[in-house]
Amino acid sequence: MTQHVPRRQLRFYMTATAPCPYLPGRTERKVFANLPFSDGAWVNDELTQAGFRRSQNIAYRPACDACDACVSVRIPLNRFDMSRNRARTLRRNADLVRHFVEAEATVEQFDLLRRYLTARHPTGGMSDMGWLDYVAMVEDTAVRTHLVEYRLPSLDGGPGRLMGVALTDVLSDGLSMVYSFFDPSEEKRGLGVFAVLDHVVQARNLGLPFVYLGYWVEGSRTMDYKARFRPLEALTRFGWAPLPELPELP
Repeated sequence: MTQHVPRRQLRFYMTATAPCPYLPGRTERKVFANLPFSDGAWVNDELTQAGFRRSQNIAYRPACDACDACVSVRIPLNRFDMSRNRARTLRRNADLVRHFVEAEATVEQFDLLRRYLTARHPTGGMSDMGWLDYVAMVEDTAVRTHLVEYRLPSLDGGPGRLMGVALTDVLSDGLSMVYSFFDPSEEKRGLGVFAVLDHVVQARNLGLPFVYLGYWVEGSRTMDYKARFRPLEALTRFGWAPLPELPELP
């Protein structure tokens, strides 16, 4: 088997200490590296499997001095089953049409993102994101990535109402959900949960074994939803291992 050798050595840097966005009263630091354009896709694969997350052309992971609450998690599809609650969420959104589109930002997507952030994360780190920031988030990349748009069926031959968007990287061993957002007025649909379940469906169709969800932070309101997708695997100092099993959340 031919081993891939990157064309240049990666350089890693540390951020300054800043307030933790997930747990009040704590601070955070991150280690990060710039993804190279020539080997970006391969390096992104390797770093994601090592617990990093991608933001534009930067891969980062927490490196806090006295805290390890951020846990990199992924869904192992060979152990994941569509329970009654999960199947109900898929049926509730069965009218949505999935569209795969190039990683190109649109005003329609940005308008939905602004409504989502205002309703769900008004004081979050992305709350002041502008149009150019969104363009950079979507388009500034050299990895295998795309957008998944979820739309209602068109009644007049047009594209149909945009209900949700997911920015998704395609890895050698799975799909990595970089960021997703949805119509906050459609609370009963469970669009956030639906997007993850739909990526499970997509990964299975592609024959990929994992869906990467980024970091789970126990006790953080904005991250607790990831516990809905147990069984999960967590990256430990000994490698990927199952998280302790918990009853499925309603």
